[in-house]
Amino acid sequence: MKSQKTLSQDEITEFRKTVYHHWEYYGRDLPWRKTDNPYNIIVSEIMLQQTQVARVITKYEEFITTFPDIESLARAPLQQVLTVWHGLGYNRRALSLRKMAEEIVTLHDGRIPNNVTLLKTLPGIGNATAHAVCAFAFNQPVIFIETNIRTVFIHHFFSTKGAVNDSDMLPLITQTLDSRNPRRWYNALMDYGASLKKGYPNPGRKSAHYKRQSPFKGSRRQVRGAVLSTLVESISIAKDELAAALPFDKELIHSVLSQLEREELIVVKNGVLFIA
Repeated sequence: MKSQKTLSQDEITEFRKTVYHHWEYYGRDLPWRKTDNPYNIIVSEIMLQQTQVARVITKYEEFITTFPDIESLARAPLQQVLTVWHGLGYNRRALSLRKMAEEIVTLHDGRIPNNVTLLKTLPGIGNATAHAVCAFAFNQPVIFIETNIRTVFIHHFFSTKGAVNDSDMLPLITQTLDSRNPRRWYNALMDYGASLKKGYPNPGRKSAHYKRQSPFKGSRRQVRGAVLSTLVESISIAKDELAAALPFDKELIHSVLSQLEREELIVVKNGVLFIA
């Protein structure tokens, strides 16, 4: 198919047939696809941010078992939430998820909003996540894009072009959307995109929005993870003792501790660190 802003009905039909054919034979059996419960969906969407599906599956099931609804998550101590979250990384997402639960309980009577505008007012919910929740939890024909969807559209419509902008793809995503069942369509698209990455040099790298993740070893992310892992296991520890125990630059450790305190992930009392 050639790159163009307007597709013929035959091209749309052929494209959908390709995507759904892959879905029929190779669609992934993922636990969050077995429910349309908005809470379960929003937990999965937050977990899947910057994290591979295989790592999320076990943690998702453990999280839903421990916190089966929005009210139980809102009541839970952050220490418990981080303990369950441990291993996923990006612990800030766990804090945002718990704050989100508190806001939904207090401001929305425990009901997760079913529109993009309200969802985007919640902690940790950006534009793409808000649209994904509307599609997967409420089966709304919203338009959104993420890495696997980019891969599909670049592969089919922009294979000879570099630095493809989302604005180039969005008209095609709009035209090809299966508005009768957007939940099924987006699941099929994302699985097809994940498969394309295995069979071709990743087409998503041609996106103008593609960013190679920085090395983990020695990064602030590694130090943040080490600090929070230590606190989850020990509950509290003296600031100087922690700095001496971790194999990182002391100045970097203290910088990370200050950042974590500003983010309200930890508190410091009389030189002792605690999960907030």
